[in-house]
Amino acid sequence: MSSHRVNVGIVGASGYSGEELLNILLRHPHVDLTVITSRQYAGKSIHEIFPRFSHYPANRGLEFCEPDPEKFGPKADCFFLALPHGVAHEVAPSLLEQGRKVIDLSADFRLDDAATYRDFYGHEHPAPHLLEQAVYGLPEIHEPSIRKANLVASPGCYPTSILLPTLPLVEQGTIRPESIIADSLSGVSGAGRNASIPYLYVECNESLRPYGIPRHRHLAEIEQELTKAAQKKVCTQFSPHLVPVNRGILTTIYAAPVNEIRSGGDVSDLNRTLHSIYDEYYSECPFVRVLGESGLPDTKNVTGTNVIEFGWRVDPRTGRLILMSAEDNLVKGAAGQAVQSFNLMYEFSETDGLI
Repeated sequence: MSSHRVNVGIVGASGYSGEELLNILLRHPHVDLTVITSRQYAGKSIHEIFPRFSHYPANRGLEFCEPDPEKFGPKADCFFLALPHGVAHEVAPSLLEQGRKVIDLSADFRLDDAATYRDFYGHEHPAPHLLEQAVYGLPEIHEPSIRKANLVASPGCYPTSILLPTLPLVEQGTIRPESIIADSLSGVSGAGRNASIPYLYVECNESLRPYGIPRHRHLAEIEQELTKAAQKKVCTQFSPHLVPVNRGILTTIYAAPVNEIRSGGDVSDLNRTLHSIYDEYYSECPFVRVLGESGLPDTKNVTGTNVIEFGWRVDPRTGRLILMSAEDNLVKGAAGQAVQSFNLMYEFSETDGLI
């Protein structure tokens, strides 16, 4: 493993994902944080905005600056873009032209196809020439490509919770990809740090509600990755819900096995198959906890960590497989997964800064 240090910048360091990146990178053993940007807080120090980081020696003298890539680009080797959708494309091209590595936490570079982007986001992609270059940053699935990448598009929080349990089963032909239905419950921080009325305390507290039905934007990348695994076009159903907790995602996925299950013997056979497949894919993955057919995921067990845990139940009555996962939307679903990719790109231990 490499032991050198890397100068790193965070563009958009004042949002929830940006704050989580600060929390991880300030204590990362191989990172010197040299750039943090925020239009709102330009000229202010970290400890003025985030007092909880005031004891970190690494932040001394570091102030938020305006997000001008021509000015801050030379000050770091790698940049995390923790920006709203539709903004990262304004920064990434300049940084890449300067020879910097970029890890984008927004949706700007997650889709391979500009037409699909237009369909789901309602406008032309502003930098389509970069879509082919971008690597979808799901480390457990795309590790070799991430290691060689200059531009990583870190997955959305919802897709991470859905794809890690399903991709191995789709790739191995264990479930019918067209049968997949996913329901997800997300904490309010998933909407970002903003003062929009739907996300105010009084609006969210003691309230549960669906949103983005039936075409949440994350559906595009979910179907893209399932299509690759299945090697045929996949159309699926995804329904997100907002729940009154700060952070965490709990996802339940329903799918039909390729081989019908109706008896106890069939259930045992499928359970053995699932254990075998998940062991093959994830036994060496430090941030995947497979609970099997006996455990149930719980957000309290993953909050504040880069771990996703998932388990399953086989229902012989309906002939369906039920997969359930839990993750922290700000860590495994955002900042932590992005740092996991960073570690691969620079040949550090995959767990550096994350355990």
